[in-house]
Amino acid sequence: MAKNRFDTGPGPSQRQLRVGELVRRTLSDVLARGDIHDPELNRMSITVGEVRTSPDLRIATAYVLPLGGHGAEDALAALRRNRHELRRAVSKAVTLKFSPEIRFAIDETFDRMDETRRLFSQESVRRDLQEDDDEEA
Repeated sequence: MAKNRFDTGPGPSQRQLRVGELVRRTLSDVLARGDIHDPELNRMSITVGEVRTSPDLRIATAYVLPLGGHGAEDALAALRRNRHELRRAVSKAVTLKFSPEIRFAIDETFDRMDETRRLFSQESVRRDLQEDDDEEA
């Protein structure tokens, strides 16, 4: 049976989760301190929501969002432009066998939460949820 792109398998290992969180914290600290030599990047306040690592820990995808969500594409471009310096800063602070290649993507978690809230606020959905609660009681 062919694997589709939505089949994520068993999920990340404990090691992947630990390394991802370590890279996330370190990356957040580096960006907050303004350690990167790019004035445009240092002017931005960027939140690193999550970092997912590949099973071999060689690739780390950082999900980021600028404060307020405005200028996301500019922030992404600045991060990608400075990815080598960010990788070097992370590898100095984190002791790993290999320094992971850092890739950046926009964190869409907040957009999904807003959409979920919007769906739950619809009258038809509230009515369906109420009916389910009544049947269970």
